[in-house]
Amino acid sequence: MPEKMLFSSVIESQGVPFIAHITGESGYEDGEWVEGKEEPKGMTGIILPLSSDDLKYLENGKYTEKEKKLLTVDQIPEGTKVEYKGQLFTVQAFKDYSDYTDVNIYLMRWRAK
Repeated sequence: MPEKMLFSSVIESQGVPFIAHITGESGYEDGEWVEGKEEPKGMTGIILPLSSDDLKYLENGKYTEKEKKLLTVDQIPEGTKVEYKGQLFTVQAFKDYSDYTDVNIYLMRWRAK
């Protein structure tokens, strides 16, 4: 197996701040079901426009130029809302390259507010 390519230092030094609205665990408290609360968490990542290859029809649907690609060292669950430059996105898909790199790659779908 090849050695992993380590890019976490690049993301930390060249990344931009964004806010991920992470939903906590749901569960029972005193016999009552309690939904997990959504909490904003500041993170750092590299946010890129989608390439021509990404813009083609994929299994998750057709992507437009408003969608973005997110590279980060953090783990973000699919469906998480992300705020970047006043725009709102939803983490749509995760590309697993964990055998090759220390960076997580996500596709984010643009959402109207």
